[in-house]
Amino acid sequence: MATIILTGGGTAGHCIPNVALLPYLKKSFDKIYYVGSENGIERRIIEKENIPYYHVPCVKVSRTNALENLKLPFLLMKGIKCADKLLDELAPDVVFSKGGYVSVPIVISASKKKIPVISHESDLTPGLANKFTSKRCEVVLTAFPETAKKVKKGKFVGAPIRSSIYSTGKVDAKKFGFTDSKPIILVTGGSQGAKAINQVVRNCLNNLLNKFNVIHICGKGNLDNTFNLKGYYQTEYMDNIEKAFAVCSVCVTRAGANTLFELLSLKIPCVVIPLPKGASRGDQIENANYFEKLGLLNVLYQENLTPDALNLAISSTYSNRFNIKKSLEKRPVTDASEEIVNIIESYVKPLKN
Repeated sequence: MATIILTGGGTAGHCIPNVALLPYLKKSFDKIYYVGSENGIERRIIEKENIPYYHVPCVKVSRTNALENLKLPFLLMKGIKCADKLLDELAPDVVFSKGGYVSVPIVISASKKKIPVISHESDLTPGLANKFTSKRCEVVLTAFPETAKKVKKGKFVGAPIRSSIYSTGKVDAKKFGFTDSKPIILVTGGSQGAKAINQVVRNCLNNLLNKFNVIHICGKGNLDNTFNLKGYYQTEYMDNIEKAFAVCSVCVTRAGANTLFELLSLKIPCVVIPLPKGASRGDQIENANYFEKLGLLNVLYQENLTPDALNLAISSTYSNRFNIKKSLEKRPVTDASEEIVNIIESYVKPLKN
């Protein structure tokens, strides 16, 4: 048996795919460790999986304050130094990186120590961290076939998807306080929440609730208890989001790749509101446009987001749900977790007994 370090974080999208790999990794690795940031969301997610968690100082490029970026070389050196000590202590045979700024010190340190590094890129275009570290990796696995052509050592495999989203069984809508048979809309703005989406959803709730029940995952600190309405369930975060997936007819979501792959694999019709460029590097817009061109979802850009536009997009998507599902059946999204783990194993030579 062998030892592996998983890394990635900053958002849940850089961490949840690692969770998808765990059932397969546990068959071949007797020691699995996770390295993330000290207080990032990845810590809470991973500790629930009973995986030993370590942290190193991380560096994040600021998109709004160029002066802050002058500190990056010094912070990165500090992070690499801590990573060096941690790798000496844990002695991994291989490192698997899901990207995000959290992963950079560990990947650089592992490369220096000749520890094989395999990374995975979920977005259509590579993130900054994966671009920066790709030359230090043995292979860069990708969720989109086009992405593999854009990065050095790229190899298309697909996306790792948690098996738990397929095994929830029948979920009773009463779990969310719904007592009628109206179709359910799930609204989620990602692990950080989305204030722009939250505001517009609440502004059109009266119209929505005439036809639908609404599950609203609004993000930490974004609950509004003035909206105590029948058919409206709000929560900051949902550990078992697969239960909401199981009951919803339409999902309103950002366009993080991990979320989209899970929803599309379940054939859930989506209204996608990508994070606008400026608030991000534009990756969500690219992800959303890619799938919209295939007829797999509907996109509503944030600059066009109004209560009327959202209400219309949801109603239209619900009315067209059967055609969307047919398109999804023709282009099924499948779980690549087992293939990814097989590739990781191939770089451990030989696996320890």
